[in-house]
Amino acid sequence: MVTVDDVRALALSLPRTEEHLIRDRVKFRVGKIVYAAISADETIMGFGFPKEERAALIAAEPDRFLLERLSDQRFNWIDARMAALSPAEMREFVTDAWRMVVPKRLAAAHLDGTAGRG
Repeated sequence: MVTVDDVRALALSLPRTEEHLIRDRVKFRVGKIVYAAISADETIMGFGFPKEERAALIAAEPDRFLLERLSDQRFNWIDARMAALSPAEMREFVTDAWRMVVPKRLAAAHLDGTAGRG
């Protein structure tokens, strides 16, 4: 099972990420854009995800993926039950969500290991 500490360790390793506690939810963001969040009870992880792919993923695996709040339908967002995610899946989802909110050059540099090199 994935924990909030697992998500935190990954998210805070990604450039420009800040952690905030907003309405009892742990949120990870770049600037003002939230790309991952953990519910107050630490059972649901929300993350940036393409709207056009969301319905298919929820329909295919409704026991794992959902849209917890209807107000999130307008965003590129999806929620997952943390107990149903493997650490590898969490890493992929969080990293992809982060890539959605940072400049393409920063994401490419970080993911190929050249970030921070002069």
